[in-house]
Amino acid sequence: MTTQNGRVRDAVTTARRVVVKIGSSSLTTATGGLADERVDTLVDTLGRLTAEGREVVLVSSGAIAAGLAPLGLSRRPRDLATQQAAASVGQGLLIGRYAASFARHGRTVGQVLLTVDDVTRRAHYRNAYRTLRKLLDLRAVPIVNENDTVATQEIRFGDNDRLAALVAALVHADLLVLLSDVDALWTGDPTNPHSTRIAEVRDDADLAGITIGGAGRSGVGTGGMVTKVEAARIATGFGIPVVLTAADLATQALAGEPVGTLFHPQRQRPTARLFWLAHATSPRGRLHLDPGAVAAVVGRRKSLLPAGITAVDGTFTAGDPVDLVDTAGASVARGLVNYDAVELPGLLGRSTSELAAALGPAYEREVVHRDDLVLL
Repeated sequence: MTTQNGRVRDAVTTARRVVVKIGSSSLTTATGGLADERVDTLVDTLGRLTAEGREVVLVSSGAIAAGLAPLGLSRRPRDLATQQAAASVGQGLLIGRYAASFARHGRTVGQVLLTVDDVTRRAHYRNAYRTLRKLLDLRAVPIVNENDTVATQEIRFGDNDRLAALVAALVHADLLVLLSDVDALWTGDPTNPHSTRIAEVRDDADLAGITIGGAGRSGVGTGGMVTKVEAARIATGFGIPVVLTAADLATQALAGEPVGTLFHPQRQRPTARLFWLAHATSPRGRLHLDPGAVAAVVGRRKSLLPAGITAVDGTFTAGDPVDLVDTAGASVARGLVNYDAVELPGLLGRSTSELAAALGPAYEREVVHRDDLVLL
């Protein structure tokens, strides 16, 4: 790995499979609508990568923003129904513009719209992988976006930073590039003369004392630097290096030039299953543990038994992800539960042998098996 001394970044130039995420503010005009020249500039850069035999997945925001002008909307709407209407108009315009632009490079694009369930439900997660993998095998460029027309929560462009990190892990990418309207991670507000650019991040210690906040300068995007740093943490935790820079520096960044901020990956890549459980799931409930159970689960990596649970929150069914919380209410682990929420209250505080004798052998099982647990 090379450093910010003018030399080429090997992690970038040797990456065969690259996921690139671009924000809405980098694709659209201030009044809404797509900026064709910006789309073409990005596609020209990505087209050169594909011509080199490298695989590209593009995670693109911009559907809602692209739909504003055609619907006569002067600004991003606040209500969900109008956001979804704008997305339904804008998504067709967005993918059509990408299709025309990539056609200049002899490339076909494939639209992949994902909902929260597609990255939180294990079966959907696998289906998304197969679709993306087949598109790449067919030498197409997958264009991924959140399905804003049906999403009912967290419908915001900033979520595509996290989505991009999950997609990068999903396709086992060699590199994630996050493009926005800010050229790098800074120690504070980039407009403050006392702020300095952070060239590299090797671990969380490099982020100590940094003020991370604020959204992009455009009025059509909602993703700030916080979501980008969190996305970088997710991707690097899966062993994927991340480059964060401005969209107009994409060509230099993908050529390996020392622009933006390089986040170094962790050396050990976790299993895909545990990564999915930790980062791609949304807990459907919470199990409150007594101190002994916390010590067993966290300290000794044991399975969670009914005897160590003091209370149950939420509505979930067997197989759903749930958070395990300590006596202070802090989440210490996440796991896939083996019981429905309605079954658990009658089992709490009882041993598995006692439950088996009273209710039958089917109840002599863990609430959460250690193989289905990940510490948070």
